[in-house]
Amino acid sequence: MARNVGGMAASEDKTDEAKQESTNPAEPVDDLVSTHHSITVAGAELAYTATTGRIVLREEVHEDGRFQGYKPKAEVFVTAYVADGGGPDRPVTFAFNGGPGSSSVWLHVGLLGPRRVISGDAGALAPPPYGLADNAETLLAHSDLVFIDPVSTGYSRAVEGGKPGEFHGYQGDIESIGEVIRLWTTRNGRWMSPKYLAGESYGTLRAAALAEFLQSRHGLYPNGLVLISSVLDMGTIRFTEGNDLPYTLFLPTYAAIAHYHGKHGDRPLREVLDEAEKFAAEDYPWALARGARLSAEEREDIVRRIAELSGLTEEYVDRVNLRIEHIRFFTELLRDRRLTVGRMDGRFTGWEPDAAVERFTDDPSISHIRGAYAAAINHYVREELDYRNDLPYEVLSSRVHPWSFKEFEGAAVSVVDKLGAAMQANPHLRVHVASGYTDGATPYFAAEHVLARLPIPEQLRENIEVRYYPAGHMMYVHEESRVQQSADLAAFVTRRP
Repeated sequence: MARNVGGMAASEDKTDEAKQESTNPAEPVDDLVSTHHSITVAGAELAYTATTGRIVLREEVHEDGRFQGYKPKAEVFVTAYVADGGGPDRPVTFAFNGGPGSSSVWLHVGLLGPRRVISGDAGALAPPPYGLADNAETLLAHSDLVFIDPVSTGYSRAVEGGKPGEFHGYQGDIESIGEVIRLWTTRNGRWMSPKYLAGESYGTLRAAALAEFLQSRHGLYPNGLVLISSVLDMGTIRFTEGNDLPYTLFLPTYAAIAHYHGKHGDRPLREVLDEAEKFAAEDYPWALARGARLSAEEREDIVRRIAELSGLTEEYVDRVNLRIEHIRFFTELLRDRRLTVGRMDGRFTGWEPDAAVERFTDDPSISHIRGAYAAAINHYVREELDYRNDLPYEVLSSRVHPWSFKEFEGAAVSVVDKLGAAMQANPHLRVHVASGYTDGATPYFAAEHVLARLPIPEQLRENIEVRYYPAGHMMYVHEESRVQQSADLAAFVTRRP
């Protein structure tokens, strides 16, 4: 009897264990797939291996002073391209976009990768289902490439039962992307390779912080940073109460967009920008600081000059108290034509059903090209890179919001000090900054403002180069800019000290 009871207890224990095992999520594993390809670049065949899929990130867990294991926390989607026979001395570039909430699709199939989307451009959009073509200007000809989708973008997700919010913030994002870079570098034997970090938009803030993090945490020193549509100090682009800086820094971009839409007649763009930059650096901030102390004549002169440069009416400039907020500008500039202009790229135009709306409800420079990029990446990873996943590929995810900047509570969100520290610790670190004149999200004059205040010794300023393009945030949507930018980046990653 006792034996039977004991047997029943043992049986019940096994049943409970089985139930517990059935409710525990399966241990995630990498699901990488490799395929082989070739492309013709400058008349020569370039053979390469593409490896795509999700890498499991793990963390060391310690409780009460005891090591509890190396536990999975996220599955991060990457696509890596390695030239066949390249060797460990070949450069490698780690690339990501921004948002926060953007996958790496824009840089991947828009500029850097061996295949590129056919999306068309402002005023000449390609029709669905779009297309893909070989990218004869791919950076793969000069550097291996690793594209990284942050958690909750692309196919990247927290592990089952994990908390995605841990990655939806400044520090969690830096640490997770940094771990991907460390893992890939280690597993592929690339510690002795020249390494570059390429980010776009918020990805530039991420890249600058990553450089300092990788150096101080892992001793991984990059050779260069590629900052495309740079924003290192959020205070330069956020129109908040009492912060007059963005109003002045956006004005040259307003002038460039107005010029594109014919508001400056036949004046050369450079002439218009020179005037706008001088005014934005001198008389404009002085006038905003003076406030009610401006005389009537002084105010009238400032109103006139802002109106002439921005393409808006003097009446409008006066009514907004000399301060033109960017979404209001995009909505107002072509109101007489019943059109709005794009924030990401002011060359694009859209239409609002309510022509009197104060702030547009859609950014045409995103909505007009998003379909092309989504179609390209969903087709490409499945049909050409042979990676299968039923999850939706999140091109732009809203799930990462609200994004946490708790590390900056009570202070401006800025990584200017991080970049300065990284360059001082690594005096060979070079920085390439790419700006589009019609970029209304991260204006080029704001990037110049930040670079001029970078806390570095004077001799290190020689490590910084800036390139400009007659297009917007994703300047490579413009074909001439794409070709020139590709050449500029090739020169940057192949240059040696």
